[in-house]
Amino acid sequence: MTLSNQIFNLNCQKCPRLHTFLTENKQQYPDYHALPVAPFGDEKAQLLVVGLAPGMHGANATGRPFTGDFAGLLLYQALYDFGFSNKPISTSLNDDLKLSNARITNAVKCLPPQNKPTGLEVNQCNPFLQAELKTLPEKSVILALGGLAHNAILKTYGLKLSHAKFGHNVSHELPCGHYLVDSYHTSRYNVQTKRLNRDMFDDVFRQINGLLHQH
Repeated sequence: MTLSNQIFNLNCQKCPRLHTFLTENKQQYPDYHALPVAPFGDEKAQLLVVGLAPGMHGANATGRPFTGDFAGLLLYQALYDFGFSNKPISTSLNDDLKLSNARITNAVKCLPPQNKPTGLEVNQCNPFLQAELKTLPEKSVILALGGLAHNAILKTYGLKLSHAKFGHNVSHELPCGHYLVDSYHTSRYNVQTKRLNRDMFDDVFRQINGLLHQH
């Protein structure tokens, strides 16, 4: 069984609200992917980036996480600058972009209405994330983009949310020996309101590289 079969199901319909929304989205935008979005990147990666959910006109359209929308601009630039990618921009499945020692996924694999999954939907999708985290090599780093991703990661380990408080560029050692590093999400809102900028995000990746190379 390949990694993708363990951690992803393209035909998943466990969340009726999300399945209905994707069906309606496909009718409105026939050329869009409009299905659960698979993780993307190196199957043996030591860095796993976890976002919230696919964006309406980004991953939901292209079929690749953080691709084709604003939220991917800072992320893919940083992955390139710090040696995890062969290109600084991700535009489509056919752009020949490849990740090295990094993989990108989402806490919720389907586009939610108003980009807000319910708690039940996060929990329904959590087993896929849990299976993905189990594939990580020893001393890997998990980058949580935003508080929802942070909380979803803690749930996969059976940890209470009080175990590790979300904070930008804060790292937490997990019981399995992996590290959880937090960052504000790379959303248009956070960038335009200056809650997150390129220097701040680069600092996150400097910490990640330090954690990956400390052994």
